[in-house]
Amino acid sequence: MTRALAIAAALLLTAQASPPPRDAILVAARTIVAEARYATFVTIDASGQPHARIVDPFPPEPDFAIWIGTHAATRKLAHIAANPRVTLLYFDPPRQHYVSVHGTAVAVRDREEKSRRFKPEWKAFYANGAEGDDYVLIKITATRLEVVAESLGMTNDPSTGRPVILEMTP
Repeated sequence: MTRALAIAAALLLTAQASPPPRDAILVAARTIVAEARYATFVTIDASGQPHARIVDPFPPEPDFAIWIGTHAATRKLAHIAANPRVTLLYFDPPRQHYVSVHGTAVAVRDREEKSRRFKPEWKAFYANGAEGDDYVLIKITATRLEVVAESLGMTNDPSTGRPVILEMTP
């Protein structure tokens, strides 16, 4: 093998380094979510136009399902009824870390679930709290995580800029 070919092979192997382990990606994603707290929630309307807004989600479940409380009259509920594909983006500015959570969403109106998932500071927005019909939950089932967090070992691919990606399995 020539020296040039050996260097090219070494560069190719470096560029194709194995991704971080699943558990490390999940720990990094949970760390970013906790540091960021708020997320940008993106839905798609009937015309295909994406809509983004800031939300205050609950921490991810063990399977990375994420719950959001919302008002029953919001557009986001109509959007997910028509197209359940959504994205949540958490960004931690001081560390320049982010995680994008891609998934499917569904509205949940179950009173028991609503009682479990209600933040006391939301009482000002919902007259009857978790018991009211104006309070609805959105459950997002994650299908894919994209993570960039250099200090946590999650770096973009140097040749493509692609983040660390974890496909979630049901």
